[in-house]
Amino acid sequence: MARRVPLRRSLLVRLLSISVLIALLSIGSTAWLVFRSTTLAIEQERGDVLADDMGIQDALTGYAARHRDWKGVSRTVRQLAEKTGRRITLTTRERRVIADSGSGQSDLPARASAVIDPLNTPADAGGGTGWETSRIDPRAVGPYLLPAQERQHLERLARDRATCLSGIGLRAQVAVRAGGRPYVLTSPSASVARGLSEQVCPAAALAEPTRTEAGALEELGTLVAGCARRRGVTAYDDGLVPLADFVVPFKGTPDEIETVENCVEEARGDQLAGYVAPPALLFVAASSGPATPVFDLSPINTARIVGVTGLVLALTVAVTTVIAVRLVRPLRALAEAAHDPSGQHVRVPVTTKDETGYLAAAFNDLSERRERIEELRKAMVSDIAHELRTPLTNIRGWLEAAQDGIAVPDAALISSLQDQALLLQHIIDDLQVLAAADAGTLRLHPERLVVREVVEQVAAAHRADAQSAGVTVLTHIASDPVVHADPVRLRQVLGNLMSNAVRHTPPGGTVTLTAHCGVDEVEIQVADTGSGIQPEDLSMVFDRFWRAEKSRSRRTGGSGLGLSIVRQLVEAHEGKVSVTSVPGTQTVFTVRLPAGR
Repeated sequence: MARRVPLRRSLLVRLLSISVLIALLSIGSTAWLVFRSTTLAIEQERGDVLADDMGIQDALTGYAARHRDWKGVSRTVRQLAEKTGRRITLTTRERRVIADSGSGQSDLPARASAVIDPLNTPADAGGGTGWETSRIDPRAVGPYLLPAQERQHLERLARDRATCLSGIGLRAQVAVRAGGRPYVLTSPSASVARGLSEQVCPAAALAEPTRTEAGALEELGTLVAGCARRRGVTAYDDGLVPLADFVVPFKGTPDEIETVENCVEEARGDQLAGYVAPPALLFVAASSGPATPVFDLSPINTARIVGVTGLVLALTVAVTTVIAVRLVRPLRALAEAAHDPSGQHVRVPVTTKDETGYLAAAFNDLSERRERIEELRKAMVSDIAHELRTPLTNIRGWLEAAQDGIAVPDAALISSLQDQALLLQHIIDDLQVLAAADAGTLRLHPERLVVREVVEQVAAAHRADAQSAGVTVLTHIASDPVVHADPVRLRQVLGNLMSNAVRHTPPGGTVTLTAHCGVDEVEIQVADTGSGIQPEDLSMVFDRFWRAEKSRSRRTGGSGLGLSIVRQLVEAHEGKVSVTSVPGTQTVFTVRLPAGR
């Protein structure tokens, strides 16, 4: 009687549970993913907007630093608007429009996005009046802009110094400031060899102000001195110019130094005022396109999510139930067939072409194989009993006859009994070989073999028996094939095939051994011109105790184990053996072994 599966372990219940769990996890993860993705998208959009705003401000500040007015800025504004997708409006401090990337009229916000003033940009942290830390944009160079002749002269000096530094093992390259003045950048390790670099590669010539810079610095010094005097610093030296490459230290109290630094910043602004565009207001707004939708969990959206979730869950359960029922039905049929109390090999109908149908077909194939194996087992037991009974009966009969005095225990009788004992030993040895092969304990001792030598040895060993039977033995070996095999077992394989061929070849026939090399294998054939094998028997040639002669006569057949041993030994060498036959004409056994390297 088939055992029933408990409900808690039923495939149907497990499939439903797994499906519901998967659906819930999918819905939950999808909802979390939507929420998280929306949040990240909003944050990314805000970051992109901020980066765009900073880029717009920097580009317009650079334009103002290089131009005396805002004429021609409209083109730059349009390019920035096309690149960022924002609407950009530039106005004067009185909110008179200078340039606008939009086509329609729109009211300006109460607060500007930024003030574009190259002389008053956000200062870097750390303060000071150096070129890099000043509130004045470094691109505003004004009277410090070098003409082409002075620039070329300084570039030659800079390249010479960089080449010199490279010659003493320092990495150096030439860079150019906004005003056109070149300078030499060195690797961080250059500070270790700074003394050596100054001695070998002096920078004094490159640091010397040009005529253009000297005039601008003289003007700057005058402005700084006037400012310092107005603020009560009388000890100021007109030579102080704390800018970029030109710094002359000023000795004074901390308050005086701070006052002079502030004067330098103020003087630079006054000096550059006529070379940059006037301050302007920047307004940056979103484009006039549709706004990006924002995901929210309003009551309506929440109800929609719950409804869709319930619908997905219901569909999942329904579909899973239908599929599970279709899967479970044939599985139950398989279980009932496997537990059939009759002990017969029951077949189950194959109703589907999916995995369950394949399982049912495999079950039917397994049942058929079990039937064949059972039949072979019964036949094998009968064959073994028959093969052993005949010599044992002969031995017992002759021994009883000698004991009763009927037969004389002479040399002929002893020789006959010895032949019967040898036959028993041969059958037992063959059975041991097959048992070892079945158990996987058959041991081989492979070595490099020249096939020509093995074939000649086997042919020579059977040539005498063949001649006595009127059979001619021929050999044909192409080239010199080599295999990696056990010499004893390989001779046993060819010997069994030769014995069968000679036994089934009538007088005047021929047995031919051939060997040649293939692509990756060596092929050895034993062909005879004997009685042949019927087509319906070819599939059983290598079965144990099978003989073409159904009478099982010793005169026409051996024990029926020789070809089974051939197949086991060849397969143990990772080879293959096959047979082809034309009844009454020819039979060819082919052994294929991996070629030796």
